Amino acid sequence: MDPTKLLDQFLGGDSKSKLQQAGGMAKQKFDSFGGVGGFAGGAAAGGLLGMLLGNKKVRKMAGGVAGYGGAAALGALAFKAYQNWQQGKQAASAPVATQADIPQTEARFLPDAAPAADGQPFQLSLIRAMIGAAKADGHVDAAEQKLLFEQVDQMGLDAEAKGFVFDALGKPVDLAEVAGAAKTQEQAAELYLVSRLAIDPDHPAEKAYLEALAHRLNLPADLVAHLNRQAEAGLAG
Repeated sequence: MDPTKLLDQFLGGDSKSKLQQAGGMAKQKFDSFGGVGGFAGGAAAGGLLGMLLGNKKVRKMAGGVAGYGGAAALGALAFKAYQNWQQGKQAASAPVATQADIPQTEARFLPDAAPAADGQPFQLSLIRAMIGAAKADGHVDAAEQKLLFEQVDQMGLDAEAKGFVFDALGKPVDLAEVAGAAKTQEQAAELYLVSRLAIDPDHPAEKAYLEALAHRLNLPADLVAHLNRQAEAGLAG
């Protein structure tokens, strides 16, 4: 299993033709449940995260840096938030990451920079965080989960990657496990950021989940504000 490739597939940064093909089928099936689908365009809307978001609000990410997809874009967003925070800028008016920032991202903010606290690839912790966040409102029922399994089964993943995704989808949300994966503040920031990308903060349950996650990650409130700023910009473009 290639952890970075799998993370890219969740964020829409890899295997685009396969993702788009599977995404189209998933949209038709999710629409049959009355959902809007997550495949209107943009990076996460075409990745496995788009499938997981299912009947949530469509994330049109193509205009923002997140539209470039993958682990590199995630690192750029996290680094920009951290940089702005360290420089004492106000989150509401702080500059947001652009495509040009991706090559400038410090290596410590790349998801493959260091293993997670449990010694496993940190990219896998980020995937678990996304899945946990997307399930925070309890919207993934048994029928939708079955559809997700069917679509993941068609993604061309190797057996190990497929088993990891199936296991993560089937497990209940474990906030302590998600937060416990971070062994540095940089990793904590990325876990929060990737969770924020998968969440609608206007939903009370999801907002509460984010607040609890930030607390468990011991993230300063002003850094959280900067991470929210980058996430919103990355989603909206």
